[in-house]
Amino acid sequence: MNRKELEPESSPVAAFGERLRTLRDARGWTQDELGERMGYSPTHISAVETGRRPPTPRFATRADRVLGTGDQLTRQGRAARSDALLEGFPEYVAHEAKAAEIRLYEIGVIPGLLQTPDYAAALTAGAVKRGAITPEQGEERNLLTAQRQASLTREPVPVVFVVLDESCLRRPIGSSEVMAEQFGRLLEFADLPNTVVQVAPFSMGTRRPISLPVYLLTQPDRSLMSYAESAHRGHLERESAFVLPVLTAYHQLQAEALSQAASVEMISELRKGTP
Repeated sequence: MNRKELEPESSPVAAFGERLRTLRDARGWTQDELGERMGYSPTHISAVETGRRPPTPRFATRADRVLGTGDQLTRQGRAARSDALLEGFPEYVAHEAKAAEIRLYEIGVIPGLLQTPDYAAALTAGAVKRGAITPEQGEERNLLTAQRQASLTREPVPVVFVVLDESCLRRPIGSSEVMAEQFGRLLEFADLPNTVVQVAPFSMGTRRPISLPVYLLTQPDRSLMSYAESAHRGHLERESAFVLPVLTAYHQLQAEALSQAASVEMISELRKGTP
């Protein structure tokens, strides 16, 4: 019988598949037998083992129960599912949930902390349609977005500064109703006592000191860290020698961006359909 050679070092999804096959082989079970015990088809088992399908939380939990592996596969499954996220981002999120101050600059898309469920779902659906992620990975992304937003209601609440490139507002995501609701969410967020929302207009031109999305965190002990993304990877930086210049650039960006009052006015006009 032909068996696909696995490359567990290629990705967390592949590593999970290799581990599942090893455990199944150790018990002398076929894919049909494991699938019958777990309640999945042998085709599904094969797809997970060969890395063609990431394990869902339900799948990993059932595998642990059937194979008697405690929560090993459940924990490994979390790493496999986060493979849909850029490198460094899951670690950033853990620190964000504890930060005293959060500073965001985003280009082209509303930041996850401010997204409505329908806006987030539309983004995810687009990524799934393009084949960039699987439906299961899309579900994981949406769940993570909801968890990040829930962390903002903790006590004491963090201070959140947000600068949106104008492209975040001009790029349509989903239907006009989805965008109208999203604009409403931005206005509600700007009205909170612990937030500042500004728009960096296209007219800033070369005065824009930052050209990529940047997230900055101030922890309760006043330590700083930054997270920046390119198209293919993210990087979490803790060294103050590298973070402080980014913070300085962010302050320059805030100074050049529209005031919160002017930003709210722009968002309100867009919500009403005014160009």
